[in-house]
Amino acid sequence: MRAKQPVLAVEGLRIRRGDTEILRDVSWRVERGQHWAMLGANGSGKTSLLSALTGYLTPTDGEISLLGQRFGRADWRELRKNVGLVSSSVRQMMAENEPALETVMSGKYAMIDFWGHASRADRARAGSLLRQVECGYLAERPWRVLSQGERQRVLIGRALMARPRLLILDEPCAGLDPAAREQFLQFLQRLGGGKTPPTLVLVTHHVEEIMPVFSHLLVLQAGRVLAAGKKAETLTAGLLSQAFAARVKLRRRGGRYAMSVAAKTRLRGGGGARSFSVAL
Repeated sequence: MRAKQPVLAVEGLRIRRGDTEILRDVSWRVERGQHWAMLGANGSGKTSLLSALTGYLTPTDGEISLLGQRFGRADWRELRKNVGLVSSSVRQMMAENEPALETVMSGKYAMIDFWGHASRADRARAGSLLRQVECGYLAERPWRVLSQGERQRVLIGRALMARPRLLILDEPCAGLDPAAREQFLQFLQRLGGGKTPPTLVLVTHHVEEIMPVFSHLLVLQAGRVLAAGKKAETLTAGLLSQAFAARVKLRRRGGRYAMSVAAKTRLRGGGGARSFSVAL
């Protein structure tokens, strides 16, 4: 019996620029029905891995395949239309006066600042997606008046306009206040738990953002895969301590996680070192 085709497969990926090796022997496999979170300290290689997955950074060695099509053998410009990306870089490029409905429609054409004639079918689908991301009431509101949380949801609607099989969320909670962040995370939980959701990959620094719907975890450290697998087996204090090079405590309650880091500071006047916890 033929094995099921993975959504994403990365084998022996290596990225080198000059004398710097950014990614080293990265292998990762995402199966249908899984939702992944990606964790790692600054400089661990998360951004470079995302750039390689979306075809914006050429690997030095290794293989990447998406939905059975291999990078270098298929037209990656066409293939990456199956990948939706929500990131701060996209958010910053939106036109201030563009209504939310047009922002969503622009996702079908990978266009910033939508122009041209929109078909009735496109407008209907964009309206349906706005309702799906719980922002139907924003259809005619311009980008400049939307809150950060509303903008993130509209960008998810925009990414879904092209019917992607994989949706990458690159630190989507950056800039959100605590209430808006929690509302957005609850929305992600509903999105991932829907009937036919795209495969979700959430890139984050914060374990608090890893909702129960995320089944698997990829942890990067210094350009290598430190751990990859089921969340229950990989989201541990020991692995996080190694990933962030600090002593970490992890708490779990009701399917949600919280992390604290024991740091040391030296008091002036010879008082010695004293430990304290910082919640991340």
